[in-house]
Amino acid sequence: MIPNYPDRAKHLVSIVRYEEPMESVKQAVNLSSGLKHLPARAKVFIKPNIVFWTRSTPFPKWGVITTSRVVEDMVKLLKDAGVSSITIGEGTVLMDPKDRETIPHAFHSLGYEFLSKRYGVNCLNLFERPFRKLDLGDGISLRFNTDILESDFVINLPVLKTHAQTVVSLGIKNLKGTIDLPSRKYCHTDDPEKDLHFRVAKLADPMPPMFTLLDGIYTLERGPSFDGRVKRSNLLIASSDVLSADIIGAAVLGYSPEEVPHLVHAAKNRNRPLDLTDIQLAGEPVSEVTTPHKYSFPYNKEDTLPLPMARMKIQGLSYRKYDLSLCTYCSYINGALLAAVARAWDGTPWDDVEILTGKTMKPTPGMKKTILLGKCMYQANKDNPEIQEMIPIKGCPPRQKDIIIAMHRVGIQIDPSIIEQMDLLPGSFLKRYEDKPGFDESFFSIESASDGLSRRGAPR
Repeated sequence: MIPNYPDRAKHLVSIVRYEEPMESVKQAVNLSSGLKHLPARAKVFIKPNIVFWTRSTPFPKWGVITTSRVVEDMVKLLKDAGVSSITIGEGTVLMDPKDRETIPHAFHSLGYEFLSKRYGVNCLNLFERPFRKLDLGDGISLRFNTDILESDFVINLPVLKTHAQTVVSLGIKNLKGTIDLPSRKYCHTDDPEKDLHFRVAKLADPMPPMFTLLDGIYTLERGPSFDGRVKRSNLLIASSDVLSADIIGAAVLGYSPEEVPHLVHAAKNRNRPLDLTDIQLAGEPVSEVTTPHKYSFPYNKEDTLPLPMARMKIQGLSYRKYDLSLCTYCSYINGALLAAVARAWDGTPWDDVEILTGKTMKPTPGMKKTILLGKCMYQANKDNPEIQEMIPIKGCPPRQKDIIIAMHRVGIQIDPSIIEQMDLLPGSFLKRYEDKPGFDESFFSIESASDGLSRRGAPR
């Protein structure tokens, strides 16, 4: 299942500065020979990154999701190459599994319906499509979307960004959006050896021939979502080898491959070196485009409070730093709950409250009240004798009402509206970028493609 790479193979990677619509993407593709092995009359599957979406409020899409500009340019190049069967598919995580409106709203807002009208592109919500269980070796099995597995060629379009758990989220990590929800939760395991890094490293193994283009027009620090810090970077990184694209992408973000555990695993799985000796670069030198991006959210020395909350002199609360076992659902809730707790602080110490998340955390002896956030944490600690007073929130994902009740029960009077209206929280992050040069929503709108090139190109 894993490709066999010759000992002295050179994997071509291009680095291009984004300057103009279409031409910059075309240059990145040509310099990397990205479509050289595109089969005739191929069925092509395009996998963008739409990690998050909300219908409730605008949010900073820059650096969070793939630009529609890059998606449309790739579609045009495929049509120019004679491809008639093109599918765009994504499995955006939703807090409500019964939600059938948010993903179509995302496709509509991003202009994908215009790709359907103009080029016959088929857009799929992967959660409404079939999955197939595959044995990836080492005792790891995941269920992948069948549309991508049965395609002839994959165009992988992740964003160039760091990630709070996996250091970077690039080509390999972007494929997590093609597995079903139980498989995604399974990746966030409590196994200390076959952990999230170990499992993510295998996501590209069963893919058809694939071309990866890292969209770095906007890049994201402390991703993967809207609470990170966005930068206008104007970069495209491309390769027909996803690992090579990711290694160079990580380097541009300031990380050697040895610092990214899932890239270490992936290289080992492929008998590849980590010193870049089997990679050939075209275009810009790495040294001239590197901009370090932090990946981890800072906490105090004890990892018991986020640093901003520690600086607020919050007392009587331990809210430990997230670990690899915290899945996407609880991670989103975690961010909203931290915001609610910070706003609830009025200077009066709380009553030795501890909040535990993920699958692996254990209670601290001496804490008076222990909140177990989520079904996994409850199952891991429901019989732990160190807990003096247990306040479980058992849902998967936890229900908003139960979160509010639990916090009020321990004396932390959070504003219920913050939890009840979590979808509004991303809108507050827009204020960072209001009227900031270079932050242009038109990059995420295909309908406005005829409005002119100056808005869509690099800042002048």
